[in-house]
Amino acid sequence: MSKSLTLDSIKARWNDVLDELLRVDRVLWLSFFDARLTSYSDGILTLDFQDSQKFASEHDFSAMRKEEQIAKVTRIAQNILQAPLVIAIQ
Repeated sequence: MSKSLTLDSIKARWNDVLDELLRVDRVLWLSFFDARLTSYSDGILTLDFQDSQKFASEHDFSAMRKEEQIAKVTRIAQNILQAPLVIAIQ
């Protein structure tokens, strides 16, 4: 699948990634459920959290988006999408 991986194909499976994330780590799911998938190029999937700023301040989970948490989401996405990729936060 990695040869045909595009932003659209990732978006089509992103709910599967979120479902698995919810299953393994509900708090981490809360910090990533509102991510916008903005681009995919050279194996790098870029996420944007601009929409999360629309929520009240108690919904700000940016502090949870540390390197080790991003790595956990990356591993889940790689497993679901069956492709190597890196997640970057915009």
